[in-house]
Amino acid sequence: MGIVKKAGLTPEAIAAGRTRYLANTDNLMLAVIDFQDGPTTEPDPPHSHPHEQISYVAAGEIIFFLDGKPTRLTTGDIYTVPPNVPHTVQLLTEHVCLIDAFTPIRQDFL
Repeated sequence: MGIVKKAGLTPEAIAAGRTRYLANTDNLMLAVIDFQDGPTTEPDPPHSHPHEQISYVAAGEIIFFLDGKPTRLTTGDIYTVPPNVPHTVQLLTEHVCLIDAFTPIRQDFL
């Protein structure tokens, strides 16, 4: 995929107030997800996937739930998700930006 310049793309709308754009190689994917719909009163529904995930909180504040256990995270924090473990977030600020890395790549995001 080479270079991805945010100025030259239109992020994909994935839900109301939420967008995503991607970069990937054959085995690794990076997704930038912008949430503009916070704060929320409840967490998003939990989900799981067979991919390993590492996420960086680039902006905002969230409660991250891993297998039901909540942890409050803010800008600069990082979390990891093992394969097939339920996880989700609850937005605590109006804007949240998460940078998610996945291996292998998420074909469902392409």
